Amino acid sequence: MTVKNIHEAKLDSVKELSPTSAEFVIKPLYPGYGNTLGNSLRRVLLSSVKGAAITAFSIEGTTHEFTSIPGIREDAVDIMLNLKNIRFKMHTDAPVELTLEMKGDKQSEKDGDKRVVAGDIKLPSEVEIANPNQTICHIDDPKHVLKMHLIVESGRGYLTIDKASEERLHSDMIAIDAVFTPVLRVRYKVENTRVGQDTNLQQLTLTVDTDGTLTPKEAFEEAAAILVNQYSALAGSTKVESSPAPGSNTEDEDAGLMLPIEELELSARTANALLNNDIRTIRDLVTLSETDLKDLKGFGQKALDEVKEKLTELNI
Repeated sequence: MTVKNIHEAKLDSVKELSPTSAEFVIKPLYPGYGNTLGNSLRRVLLSSVKGAAITAFSIEGTTHEFTSIPGIREDAVDIMLNLKNIRFKMHTDAPVELTLEMKGDKQSEKDGDKRVVAGDIKLPSEVEIANPNQTICHIDDPKHVLKMHLIVESGRGYLTIDKASEERLHSDMIAIDAVFTPVLRVRYKVENTRVGQDTNLQQLTLTVDTDGTLTPKEAFEEAAAILVNQYSALAGSTKVESSPAPGSNTEDEDAGLMLPIEELELSARTANALLNNDIRTIRDLVTLSETDLKDLKGFGQKALDEVKEKLTELNI
C-alpha cells in the first residue's frame, strides 16, 4: 500500500559549537511533530548509540573491590569509579584486554604521590582513549609497582554489574557496570516557524554533546538511522511518498502568488519602487525577468538582489 502526501522533515542546518557539541535545526514540521521527533531522537541518542567502556578489571594483590591496596592512596572502589570515567573508542567489536604497569619513583618522596592516568595504559591499534588525563589512582609508595588488567568492550546503553559479572572473560576479575553511550547530553526546543504563508509550522533545534569518541554529527546520524530501521520493520509493505514542504504545494503556490507585494516584507524603498511600476502582487513580480526588473524606473541592482534573495528564501 502506498500513502501519498506525507511531509518529509529536512535537516535545515548544522552548527558546530565545539569539537564535541553541535546544534541541529530540523524544519519545517507539522504542528506536534517537533516534540514527537525531538523526544524520539533524544531518547535514542542517550540510550542506543554505540560506544565502549571497561567492563572488568584486576589489580595485582587485590581479590575484590572492598579492599585497600598497599602502596596506593585510593581503595579498589575509588579506582573503579575512576575507570568508569575513561572514554574509549574501539575499532573492533571483540573485547580487548589492556594492561597498565606503573612504578612509584623518587619524585614521589619529594613532590608527593605519583599520579597514574588513562594515558599510561598500553593500547593496541584497535583502541583509543579520548581523555588520557583522566586520573586512575595515586601511588604513595615509591617502591610499589602497580599492575592492572582491563577488559574493554563495545556496546549500547547500560550494562548492569550483574550482567557484567555473568559475562566476564576472566572469573578472577572485578566486574564493573558500564555506560557505553558516548553521548553526554541532549537538549531540544520546539519553536514556531513559517514557510510562505503557512505560519502554523514548527522548527526543532537539537543540541548534542558527546565525549569526544565520535562527533555530534556521527551520533545524530546513527540515532536517526536506528529510528528509521525500527520504524521500517513496523511499516511492513506500506510505502509513503513524500510531498513538498508545507506551504509549497501547487494550490498554496497559486494562492500565494495572488498576495499583495507587501507580503514579501521587502524594504520600504524596494516595495515602493515595485508599486510605483504597477507591480502589486507576487504574480506580477515573478512574471518579470531580471532584465525587465532592471528596466523598471527607480529599481536598481540592490533592489534586484533583495527581491531575488526573498523569492529564493520562500522557494518561489
